[in-house]
Amino acid sequence: MEKYVPINCDFYDELEALATIGKRVKLSYMENSARIETSGIIRNLFTKDSVEYMTLDNGISFRLDKLVEIDGKIPPDVC
Repeated sequence: MEKYVPINCDFYDELEALATIGKRVKLSYMENSARIETSGIIRNLFTKDSVEYMTLDNGISFRLDKLVEIDGKIPPDVC
């Protein structure tokens, strides 16, 4: 598995806020060198084996360091 690069701490807090209010978001993330665009409600943010993940209500789950954009916002550099 590719080495995980933690996302910015403040940005993680923003993702948690979006999950808490249940807002439908548009986002894109990288998967196998392809940019995937989707929308959904963030159902879960979790850590497994020191890697942070997001799960959407449509069942999509991905590593947070693969997130490219969410609601037009690009994740800032790490903490």
